[in-house]
Amino acid sequence: MKYLLQIYMNPATFETLSEEDLNEVFRGHDEFIKAITESGEMVGTEALTDPSNSATVRVRAGVPAVTDGPYLEAKEYVAGYYLVDCETKERAIELAALIPDAKYTAIEVRPLMSEGGTEL
Repeated sequence: MKYLLQIYMNPATFETLSEEDLNEVFRGHDEFIKAITESGEMVGTEALTDPSNSATVRVRAGVPAVTDGPYLEAKEYVAGYYLVDCETKERAIELAALIPDAKYTAIEVRPLMSEGGTEL
């Protein structure tokens, strides 16, 4: 089953980290990627830019309305994700706990759905 492990970022939290702590997080991602690649559970991963670079699109009465920035004002935003393929939700949760950012913020574990509306 495929799961999206969404990494949430709170800039205020990360601003309090030392350079050593930040480097530990980055090294931890390298180690995590290596481990889930070797286990065959890695499907993909990407980091996202700051939400200030995004646009939000809403279509009302057939007319698109575009605004700069994220949909909601929030202290946390999705900063990146891992897409993994593992046997169980429990395993996906175990993997999420290994993501180094989990020590400082939240990792959301969400199963993917198939075209028919069932979990993959």
